[in-house]
Amino acid sequence: MVIVAATAPAAISFSWAASSSSSSSSWAGPLPPLPPPPPPPPPHSSSCTIGGTGTKMSNRVVCREASHAGSWYTASGPQLNAQLEGWLSQVQSTKRPARAIIAPHAGYTYCGSCAAHAYKQVDPSITRRIFILGPSHHVPLSRCALSSVDIYRTPLYDLRIDQKIYGELWKTGMFERMSLQTDEDEHSIEMHLPYTAKAMESHKDEFTIIPVLVGALSESKEQEFGKLFSKYLADPSNLFVVSSDFCHWGQRFRYSYYDESQGEIYRSIEHLDKMGMSIIEQLDPVSFSNYLKKYHNTICGRHPIGVLLNAITELQKNGMNMSFSFLNYAQSSQCRNWQDSSVSYAAGALTVH
Repeated sequence: MVIVAATAPAAISFSWAASSSSSSSSWAGPLPPLPPPPPPPPPHSSSCTIGGTGTKMSNRVVCREASHAGSWYTASGPQLNAQLEGWLSQVQSTKRPARAIIAPHAGYTYCGSCAAHAYKQVDPSITRRIFILGPSHHVPLSRCALSSVDIYRTPLYDLRIDQKIYGELWKTGMFERMSLQTDEDEHSIEMHLPYTAKAMESHKDEFTIIPVLVGALSESKEQEFGKLFSKYLADPSNLFVVSSDFCHWGQRFRYSYYDESQGEIYRSIEHLDKMGMSIIEQLDPVSFSNYLKKYHNTICGRHPIGVLLNAITELQKNGMNMSFSFLNYAQSSQCRNWQDSSVSYAAGALTVH
């Protein structure tokens, strides 16, 4: 087997060494290959409606605007609804009800159809709280951070943050607060909000969300956060959404791993990704960490995935039987030469037996 790495792993702009606490390399790396979105509006607060009821809140609440609507996905509610329905209608619900899903966070033109395979496994009739774990792409973060707002807006309807759960998490002392600017700049959580709203539309007034921005956690911190979240993962009325793209390949990402024995570059990328996906399906956080250390695959949501795997491990100690299956894999384009670039996407679901 001949393996060629055009760029030394040390030059990769993603934060591989989870043991490193250096803030200079603690974000998740470059964005997916999309036209740069326009700058988000300045942070602000306004009165919001909740759950599409149209009822004004009596107290002033703070909203996070759908800052990537109009660039990463359409800002038109009817158009967005039709797109999501189209993608979901082409997918089977084979792993329902999901207790957790892994799904991508790129522009919907690139990953909308892939993400549908995960969201089709969500059962809105039993889901009451949705934890959304997304990696930090823009700010150094060595722990996890909670939002400072009450409402996340989407073109479909507004989503309400569960302040009771937020209070429980905040009391642990393990979390920071992200600013509204950081919140609105970040896309890893927002790209799951329209799909969440669509999947839950039949019970839109009956659920809350718990968005969590995940930093460049050490392995020990992934274990600590996994243990913390395990009690929530054990509850059938909770759903965990883990936000992650897979391999970011090409010079623009400073990552050019190539195994010539696999043939074309895009096939090498797929083989590398599916190696990691297979390890995730084994539900083994240590093996997943070792895989990342060996291949340095640019999986931007590796830390949220690590937290999920550690939460699962904690529940398995108590005899809970679970399985994870990937249901779809896609690439933004097929790389055939060193000038090409691509981002990979995968969607999967965790079920409890």
